[in-house]
Amino acid sequence: MKVFEELRASFARGITRPLSWRIEQLKAIEAFLTENESLIIEALKKDLGKSKAEAWNTEVGFLLKDVRHTRKNLKRWLKPRKVSTPAVAKPGRSKLLLEPLGTVLIMGAWNYPMQLSLSPLIAAIAAGNTAILKPSEVSANSARIMHEILTQYLDPEAVAVLNGDASLATELLQLPFDHIFYTGGNRVGKIVMRAAAEHLTPVTLELGGKSPVLVSKKSDIKVTARRIAWGKWMNAGQTCIAPDYVLVEKEAYQPLVDALLQSIKDFYTDDPQRSKDYGRIINEQHFRRLLTLMDGQTLINDSDFDRSELYIKPLLVDNPASDSAIMQEEIFGPLLPIIRVDSFQQGIDFVRQREKPLACYAFSNDKAEQADVEHQISTGNLCINDTMMFMLNDKLPFGGVGNSGMGRYHGEFGLRTFSHEKPVMTRSFHLDVALRYPPFSSQKLKWLKKLM
Repeated sequence: MKVFEELRASFARGITRPLSWRIEQLKAIEAFLTENESLIIEALKKDLGKSKAEAWNTEVGFLLKDVRHTRKNLKRWLKPRKVSTPAVAKPGRSKLLLEPLGTVLIMGAWNYPMQLSLSPLIAAIAAGNTAILKPSEVSANSARIMHEILTQYLDPEAVAVLNGDASLATELLQLPFDHIFYTGGNRVGKIVMRAAAEHLTPVTLELGGKSPVLVSKKSDIKVTARRIAWGKWMNAGQTCIAPDYVLVEKEAYQPLVDALLQSIKDFYTDDPQRSKDYGRIINEQHFRRLLTLMDGQTLINDSDFDRSELYIKPLLVDNPASDSAIMQEEIFGPLLPIIRVDSFQQGIDFVRQREKPLACYAFSNDKAEQADVEHQISTGNLCINDTMMFMLNDKLPFGGVGNSGMGRYHGEFGLRTFSHEKPVMTRSFHLDVALRYPPFSSQKLKWLKKLM
């Protein structure tokens, strides 16, 4: 592919290595976001029905915070890290030096089309790579803006945005990239990893899964419900770290259900379809998929949907069977199963018996229960007494574990994902001790054992 070869040639010429170049490109992304804010928000409205506030908070504002934080700290992050040198290698000094990987591929996702495309791009540019960005074709309006407008801001010798369907993705995956960053589903994630293996290309996979919520009877139920509702029905539930199902102690079941129903009403009124703050399903295919997941389930509140608007109201599902489709597949929509458990520990055991989630949420005022979750559940991200708020902390990495993905990014962690931390040792010509050289004697071996 011509564009790939051109980007590799640009990297070989070293145009992306200077700190000044990286800073200028980060400033260009910031300018793109600020100067085209209204166009971006309009595109997100067309793609996903996002309100202006939600689009700004989760996409434009999130990215502005990310790019400004990266630009502010980049020089410090790139400083070589000195490490000690063993006695046997002295006189000498040792350090770890971050260097860019080369030409990387970033494959974005449709549910947060700007954030999940540009956040890894920010990290890749900060690390000094050339990059091909392929936004998801499903969120077509956002992809068009990145292809037609973002490219006007960035160095065309170093960054390309390519729009296309699965055939383009397949073509790109045949190329020997130096790193592939993919955000999306588990099925395609396996395809990406198999393709990358042909070139021994390292991958970062952000895959999602079923993110559980554990609710103890020792919780503030009203606050718990509001925070679950906020995390679940943002973007109509189409968030990889959205609460996927709730495990609640039976004593707290009815109070939680009542509080969730009240939160839905408080957030989106009695008629969420007319609320300016409630989004829509991305397309007809996912709309049908969600209706299928509802088949045979007992709904706690009355269902309401409108195919012409791709609208499905926030719905609570009562105690679905653990082997049902809604409990086997990632929901990625506004359906929230509520499952009663006899104890908080039973909820922990339920989670541990399943694939490791991308995020896990636990609500409890009991320190022992909080500790049990911390030590017993393996998850990409853990949040106690809230949902999704860890995304706002630049000091915390984001990424999965096991079936929910591999690798991590955000802030300095993203820079390191797209860099090679090269060990460097520099030695003096002085004191060239004969101890290390043959022929060896028992005395030499004795001293080597002491020095090493």
